[in-house]
Amino acid sequence: MKWLLLLAMVCLGAPDHQHDFDFEFGAWKAHLRVRPRLSTAESWTEFDGTSTVRKIWDGRANAGELEVSSGTTHLEGLTLRLYNPQTQQWSIYWSNSKDGAISGTPMFGRFDNGRGEFYGQDTANGANVYARFIFSDMTPTAFTLEQAFSADGGRTWETNWTATFTKS
Repeated sequence: MKWLLLLAMVCLGAPDHQHDFDFEFGAWKAHLRVRPRLSTAESWTEFDGTSTVRKIWDGRANAGELEVSSGTTHLEGLTLRLYNPQTQQWSIYWSNSKDGAISGTPMFGRFDNGRGEFYGQDTANGANVYARFIFSDMTPTAFTLEQAFSADGGRTWETNWTATFTKS
């Protein structure tokens, strides 16, 4: 049955999501606002720095390097994104230089109508939670990214990470 769905998608001209992240290739200035996951913290820590995204496998994968600092904290992270042509979805993996390991499980999703939504599972305060990334407000020179968590099965979401990227 899976092959029938794929054949129907090809015949009906379904969009190929392989190029969902093409807009992000290159160098960007990054401004982040971060607070602890699922906390009641009202204050956010702000970071500024750069992000560089490189195409791999003719766009079926890409790697993004993030380097940002606040007044007291320096963050370096690596995002690896892989495209699955059978599911027409991306998987997103994250690692930071502090531990040098891929963190948690991947997020899965794709872009539709100019908005990217990716979902996965993670932990917050020792509990299993749902995680979500949303890419939005995309123009040739800017976009935003939001990370949020849900402790109630996805009924409500609390944003703990927002980022604005502008072309360098």
